[in-house]
Amino acid sequence: MTPLFLGLAGTTLSEAERRFFGELDPAGFILFKRNVEDREQLRALTDSLRALSGRADLPILIDQEGGRVARMQPPHWPAYPKAELFDRLYDIAPMTAIEAARHNAQAIATMLAEVGINVDCLPLLDVRQPGAHDIIGDRALGAEPLRVAAMGRAVIEGLRAGGAVGVVKHVPGHGRAMADSHVELPVVEADAEALETDLAPFIKLADAPMAMTAHVVYPAWDPEQCASLSARIIGDIIRGRIGFDGLLMSDDLGMHALTGDFGSRAASVLAAGCDIALHCSGDMAEMEAIAGAVGAIGDPARARLDRAMATVRDITSRASVEDLMAKRDALLAVLPA
Repeated sequence: MTPLFLGLAGTTLSEAERRFFGELDPAGFILFKRNVEDREQLRALTDSLRALSGRADLPILIDQEGGRVARMQPPHWPAYPKAELFDRLYDIAPMTAIEAARHNAQAIATMLAEVGINVDCLPLLDVRQPGAHDIIGDRALGAEPLRVAAMGRAVIEGLRAGGAVGVVKHVPGHGRAMADSHVELPVVEADAEALETDLAPFIKLADAPMAMTAHVVYPAWDPEQCASLSARIIGDIIRGRIGFDGLLMSDDLGMHALTGDFGSRAASVLAAGCDIALHCSGDMAEMEAIAGAVGAIGDPARARLDRAMATVRDITSRASVEDLMAKRDALLAVLPA
């Protein structure tokens, strides 16, 4: 097995992908809107990926947050609210907001489980900051760390109950960034004391099964490398100060915050301490370059992967998506129109 989560090009596996993935044995896959048509097609795709890997617990990831980040969309699947809605509800009734976030996440996970997807890149634990770039914006659970942590915990629990592993992101915090890391490399100039605010939700959820790094530079900790490429930040801050010992994946290697060829990007995030390098585009030439630059997954990373996937083997509830959304909507009804 190689320490890679990879994308694919279309709605079915091509013969070239089948040969490539069969030889490479990536640790898992990530799906996007280009891979999604309807329930029957998507379930057939995830079944084919598991058959190719020979692993029943193969991680198949998706970004299904709700709001503006949703790969599975109407009319085949329901729309889910943006995180900001739960933040607004928290202002009125904190416990109601936590329960609504839990029901919402369980509904999402139940929907994903029906089509064979078992990892959702959710929740964001980024603490929203005034004046920052809106790449986080309404995707955030709030501007107060304990609130973000409380609802983030509910999201992870809801995902697990519905059959999906949660991924906390973007560690150690993207909420202050003044730029979109998809487009350029953000630099957060806050000092170490101020950054404690950003770390707080991740510390509260240090037992999360998976986390995704931020392609953001924090000069207070490392003036040269972004978190995904910084052995200092991964070792001292993520593994040390935060205390996270789950599976750590990089954000997408294809984002413009990173430079250099794709092989060196993959090798560098792994050398810095990420367990898994994430590559999303499904571009075969890029994946071939990455494959040539990485070796087999290490024992610690494999153990973290196995632990993470084991957290959803026993689904605690078989509630329907419709029932869960109805419970969520009853709680959200407290919000003024």
